[in-house]
Amino acid sequence: MKFIKSALAAGFAAGILVAALQAVTTTPLILEAERYEGDMASAGEILVAHYARNQADAFVHLAHGTETHGTEQSWAPEDGFERTLSTSLATIGTTFGFAMILLAAMVLSNARITARTGLIWGAAAFAATGLAPALGLSPELPGSAAAVLEDRQIWWIGTALATAAGLFLALRVSTPLAIIAGLALIAIPHAIGAPHADGYISGVPSELSGHFAAASLVVHAVTWAATGCIAGFVWERSGTPDAAAA
Repeated sequence: MKFIKSALAAGFAAGILVAALQAVTTTPLILEAERYEGDMASAGEILVAHYARNQADAFVHLAHGTETHGTEQSWAPEDGFERTLSTSLATIGTTFGFAMILLAAMVLSNARITARTGLIWGAAAFAATGLAPALGLSPELPGSAAAVLEDRQIWWIGTALATAAGLFLALRVSTPLAIIAGLALIAIPHAIGAPHADGYISGVPSELSGHFAAASLVVHAVTWAATGCIAGFVWERSGTPDAAAA
């Protein structure tokens, strides 16, 4: 009960905060990029429009626009209230999932769960799912050049898992051998290299793409930090902060 209560509180509170942040940061950039994407599609210059796939930040785009495949379009909410509501609900659901992951990791690690430790674990989660993958695959706007989706997903998942395991070994186990193994795990995905588009011309201005990549990483960081901090705070106020009490 304590676990679910903390996750629900963090998911709702952090979700509302992040949804509001998205509305003034990443969403306007996505809408602007869709205008360029639409211009290219109408001229027949693009065959497949790829939606942005930002690691643990993909929820930003769940309710934004449609994907174009030939002449068919998938459903998307209408601009305005319907789109904002869909994005906000998707964001709340995602932050709830983030809270569940963080609390489960802290409980299994027998960590002391407080607002401070929740913030620290949230920062580590951002490093694993945001910073590390962004070194190879930056957050992408609709219409941006991108490799095959499945290849990007596989690389992102492998990078996030390897980075999370590496950070755990280096920071939690902390023996000399564990630190060396952790650093090696973190480096392996980047030594392999991320998949990138071959011969695909992006229709999105580079300035817009750069702004979006930076804004997405900030939103991603705030999401993990707020979720971890709030989950830890509610857990601590619900009784003993020791994970063993779960």
